[in-house]
Amino acid sequence: MHDFEIYEIINILGFLIGLAFGAIAQKQQFCFSGSIKDFILTKSTMRGSSVIMAMLIAIISTYIVALVYELDLTQSNYYKENINYFAIILGGVLFGIGMMLSDGCSNRHLIKFAQGDINSLIVLVFIAIFGYATAKGLLAELFNPIINNPTLIQWSSYIGNVTMNIYVLSAALLVLLYFLVKKIKRLPTLWDGVLIGLLIAVSWYVTGVLGQESMERVIELNGVTFVYPAAKTMEFFTYYQISELNFPISLVFGVLAGAFIMSRFNRRYSFGCTASKGQHKLKYNIIGGSLMGTGGILAIGCTVGQGLTGMSTLALSSLVAIISIFVSGTITALILEKKSKLPMCFIFEWKDNAPDYQI
Repeated sequence: MHDFEIYEIINILGFLIGLAFGAIAQKQQFCFSGSIKDFILTKSTMRGSSVIMAMLIAIISTYIVALVYELDLTQSNYYKENINYFAIILGGVLFGIGMMLSDGCSNRHLIKFAQGDINSLIVLVFIAIFGYATAKGLLAELFNPIINNPTLIQWSSYIGNVTMNIYVLSAALLVLLYFLVKKIKRLPTLWDGVLIGLLIAVSWYVTGVLGQESMERVIELNGVTFVYPAAKTMEFFTYYQISELNFPISLVFGVLAGAFIMSRFNRRYSFGCTASKGQHKLKYNIIGGSLMGTGGILAIGCTVGQGLTGMSTLALSSLVAIISIFVSGTITALILEKKSKLPMCFIFEWKDNAPDYQI
């Protein structure tokens, strides 16, 4: 019988976390950008409520894990030294524009690709290319004067990347959730947000507690995020001699597998709807993926990476990032809607209002 090393166990658990995430997200079509689109087009708050629920559960469950296991989340990438809020805001703006142009954020395109939308593969490829180029390639030199600008870093230091108060933040999210849900009986509908929020805490436990027992390889403190992991996954495929399988890459594989398996049972979403409608142009896939790849690196995460994982650490920079993504995405969606270029394949509505149906 094979005795697994700790790093191998971490990779297996990363795959299983991704598997669960992908299955849940495909089943309920969990989506940050989709929640914005739902409200603009139909005033529906159902998917938006799931996102807020996931955020709330991620924050509370991660706080408990960190408290019980004395896990120092300030050692994560979300508390990087010399924080530059200007770069984070720029990244959030780029990401928000990109996710609306391409009809989905990074994790959403993993789900859409797994359930049969080949256009999402184009987006994922460009997310990976531009994410890697911004982190380590040609674009790193282009954005370095902004990211490491002494003046911008000094101005950002006046605010500092402080840890937000969990009680104040949780109360604010509860109030927002109340206004979105409106009826208590609707809360069971948000089971996807609960489970996804718990998966964030599990990922912190796996890498931050179990991972620290590894003697063979250094396990970085990681949560659930998708932009840079998409880039590393591409590197793993194309140049495996210098890249090793790790938790983020295993997570990406798991999401794809989980979404694909669930799509075999939940077949109503298993097709490239926007492509068949002729609304999703190739240029939007390319531009959107490119902007998300660059924006996700500058903002230190995507909608899941900052909106759920980053927020679970209570880092102020994560709040700034997700607000930037939300504002930029909303403005972009409104512009696209005025031009009748905001694609919608399904209506997601509360069951006590009307069943979701294809349009």
